[in-house]
Amino acid sequence: MSDSLQRTPLYDLNLELGAKMVPFAGFEMPIQFPAGLMAEHLHTREKAGLFDVSHMGQIRIAAKSGDVKDAAAALETLVPADYVGLAAGRQRYGLLTNKEGGILDDLMVANMGHDLLVVVNAGCKVQDADRIEAALSDRCVVTRQFDRGLMALQGPAAEAALAPLCTAVKDMRFMDVIETELATATGPVKVTVSRSGYTGEDGFEIGCAGEDSEKIARAILAQPDVLPIGLGARDSLRLEAGLCLYGNDIDVTTTPVEASLGWAIQKARREGGSRAGGYPGAEVVLKQTRDGVSRRRVGLLAEGRAPVRAGAKLFADAEGQKEIGVVTSGAFGPSVKAPVAMGYVASDHAALDTPVFAELRGKYVPLHVRAMPFVASGFKR
Repeated sequence: MSDSLQRTPLYDLNLELGAKMVPFAGFEMPIQFPAGLMAEHLHTREKAGLFDVSHMGQIRIAAKSGDVKDAAAALETLVPADYVGLAAGRQRYGLLTNKEGGILDDLMVANMGHDLLVVVNAGCKVQDADRIEAALSDRCVVTRQFDRGLMALQGPAAEAALAPLCTAVKDMRFMDVIETELATATGPVKVTVSRSGYTGEDGFEIGCAGEDSEKIARAILAQPDVLPIGLGARDSLRLEAGLCLYGNDIDVTTTPVEASLGWAIQKARREGGSRAGGYPGAEVVLKQTRDGVSRRRVGLLAEGRAPVRAGAKLFADAEGQKEIGVVTSGAFGPSVKAPVAMGYVASDHAALDTPVFAELRGKYVPLHVRAMPFVASGFKR
């Protein structure tokens, strides 16, 4: 590993647990543990898995006025989501856009009652924080908390595993967020817990002081049905759930409408809404919402057993004469028991069940456009 790579607060524990470490977004991260990717994936779908996601960035935004709605209104100048209307104790997905309507990053924003907690992708966190500070510093205090730990406990047994350590989680529903305490071997520690994740399963994300990360992880891993899970299974889980990976499925060349993420722009921010527009690229996004786009992100299910990987070109015909798009993520789906993928196709080929063909080692493999997610979501509504 390069000396320039950073390490999360769970680095030593990951090694102790037998993780295979790889470079990812500037960090040494566990790609898998001894159980292996397939077993880790299926264990998360059937029981519960614990993921180290401390490489992601945590940012706090507090309005100088002291009113969290002022912080929300300020953030809305950068993100086309309704955060002014977001209740305390709730969080919402959003997209940072540029002046062309391209996606600079996707993020989660929680209303903590007194300020906003923003979680951003590891590879974008410095640029995101710089952008937020530059735009909001006249109205808000922006605090980077990049030294904090973050872990995700995902799977149908997640509540049963976490509740003995933190009883408050039993009353949480999907997208709730609380500040509470979690029991460890050396006593209770302060944590921020959201009922959310990126696998399509029920689960929680737990933020904490960096120095508390290992004791929390050990307490959770000591519970029945919990295994450590690496980034390999995290990727196949999110793909089956139809969730985008920034840098693969969305980036500055894709808009929210092209990416089929229009649902992340709530009514108040749409055309005719009480706070329509007002964010970078709003004119582009609003026009696309109104008039349509030439391409769209879709789910793709392949025939046969061979996965179609990111970068594979997509065609309308089995002879590869008419190119219509590209695969952005693809892998074998252990729960689906078939290759799954997502990518962009011309809008006139985006209807469900439309046949398309992917270039794979000189041949043209048949796929069909399918609805996402590929597996039923397990969120607690």
